[in-house]
Amino acid sequence: MDLAQINSISERIKQQVGKVIIGQDDALDLIIVCLISEGHILLEGVPGTAKTLLAKTIAATLQLDFGRVQFTPDLMPGDVLGTNLFNFQTNEFVLTKGPIFTQFLLADEINRTPPKTQAALLQAMNERAVTIESVTHDLGTGFMVVATQNPIEQQGTYPLPEAQLDRFLFKHILSYPSAAQEKSIVLKHGHKTGMAEATDFSVEPVGDLATLDEIRNYVQKIQLSEENVDYIVNIVRSTREHPSLQFGASPRSATMLARAARGYAALQGRDYVIPDDIKFLAVPTLRHRVILAPGADIEGLDTDQIILQIVDLTAAPR
Repeated sequence: MDLAQINSISERIKQQVGKVIIGQDDALDLIIVCLISEGHILLEGVPGTAKTLLAKTIAATLQLDFGRVQFTPDLMPGDVLGTNLFNFQTNEFVLTKGPIFTQFLLADEINRTPPKTQAALLQAMNERAVTIESVTHDLGTGFMVVATQNPIEQQGTYPLPEAQLDRFLFKHILSYPSAAQEKSIVLKHGHKTGMAEATDFSVEPVGDLATLDEIRNYVQKIQLSEENVDYIVNIVRSTREHPSLQFGASPRSATMLARAARGYAALQGRDYVIPDDIKFLAVPTLRHRVILAPGADIEGLDTDQIILQIVDLTAAPR
């Protein structure tokens, strides 16, 4: 595996996804970076912005097993993880696996379930394994979570705890399409009312889990200079000192930003990270890891504005 092959695979994934999805280029880029950086992503957007379809299509391009959990207020941890049931024919307990035993997991409307059930994902997202009745089960290197949440409807929702948010490499906010893109969406999808499927648009696989593992092994070797490490650390530490932030980003966020920068550099055809990679990824990596100070809301500030301000004020390597 080399940079040319990685770039070719990335472009082919985008080409195949483009058969189904119109727009959402930033979301697609960030999900690909997550895949090759072994991260997870939280997508926030209003209903109908193709969050589910985007996840299903990307999984199809890499032949990853796709699973979906529709999070609801009455969902229990066992409904996600599975449970041991007694088999009367064999007189022994047998594990009935839950939907988490997959490779590409869509956690749909994750904020609609209580924190107890949300916590069922914590070990899986951090260790790619789950423990059921003292037995640990490996989920494999292909395991990735794409979680979604609706920002406009707060009734009956449970905000994700900071520990849960910190497990996500990125939080991306999906925007509405442009007028031209929306017209293309209607022309492409307006002939049927049901959910479109990747197979309806002849989406072809461009790789598999072995391909993904090879890319990941290469990405680990992408050069990250000490000057760029200092740049990442200075940005993260500045979030803890900014007067408009009550709590700054965790040390984990610095390591995740470094890992993501390597992945993004590889997609740009480089075997080294530049400051612009870090600048591009700073907002989606940090926006969910900081908490606004009480006065910032009154002033009309949001976390994105503050992170961009910190990035602008932090001296970048030359």
